[in-house]
Amino acid sequence: MPKYLFEGRYSVEGAKGVAREGGSGRREAIKKMFEGLGGKMECLYFAFGDVDVYVIGDLPDNESAAAASLAINQSGAASGKVVVLVTPEEMDKAGKKTVAYRPAGH
Repeated sequence: MPKYLFEGRYSVEGAKGVAREGGSGRREAIKKMFEGLGGKMECLYFAFGDVDVYVIGDLPDNESAAAASLAINQSGAASGKVVVLVTPEEMDKAGKKTVAYRPAGH
């Protein structure tokens, strides 16, 4: 199952919601979101700085990841992005593929 990294930034209202229900409450809500899409949340960490929360988890496909991203961004409580994660073994396979590519200007 593909693995994804979600980066989230809370709006003022979203931050108030986290303060009200706590970090463990958000973890449970996000865990349920992953499970509802047929996946599994691996971990969740809150952070200081530009990104407020990082979530790593497995989802069945890109459509499920996109659906989660749309739901999060439409909520108004948070905005974020999704990064597709690639395993070392997948990189091994990618490195062995022949690619017909010509750089610009060559």
